[in-house]
Amino acid sequence: MPERSDFGTFGRFEETPIDQMPADMKEAYHFTLKLRGLVPGPHKIWLANPKLSKTIAPTGAYYQTQSTLTKAEIEIATNLINGRWLAAYSNYEHEMIGEQAGTLPPAKVEALISGLPTSFEDPRQQVVYELTSALIAPRVVPKGLYQRAKQLLGDAGIVDVTVLLGWFTGVSLTLNAFDVPSNAVGLKQ
Repeated sequence: MPERSDFGTFGRFEETPIDQMPADMKEAYHFTLKLRGLVPGPHKIWLANPKLSKTIAPTGAYYQTQSTLTKAEIEIATNLINGRWLAAYSNYEHEMIGEQAGTLPPAKVEALISGLPTSFEDPRQQVVYELTSALIAPRVVPKGLYQRAKQLLGDAGIVDVTVLLGWFTGVSLTLNAFDVPSNAVGLKQ
């Protein structure tokens, strides 16, 4: 098969090796590396806009260490939104993350990604599933669902869910714009 000329090192995106990065890009790279311990997936692409990259990276780091949501709750919302946007790379990554260390049963992760109905015994997980499903359908969040979400998650948790959905919409659309396949690796740096 001939090599495709429209593809770079990470989907269509042509990464800049660290030693060739302009100062502002290198600064954004090291900023992300310090926050996350690596420069994963869409962060590789966001480096093309160093100022924006430095504003986005802290949001992703927040969900790794400070969110009011549990890892399972984050993965419920993440797998639903990634499935909604059909982003191959983020679906592949978060299918594995969702199943790691028993975070979620594989059948639940598959249902989330494919848009099949599922349910959760944990009331918080169930309300995250229902709230996310309503928001990405798109549907109105009915009063009863809002009240259950407020009771179980609080206002801070509802904000966490909604911003997480916005965050992963940005992740998915970035990856889709650059046609990043599920098996993309990128430069080793």
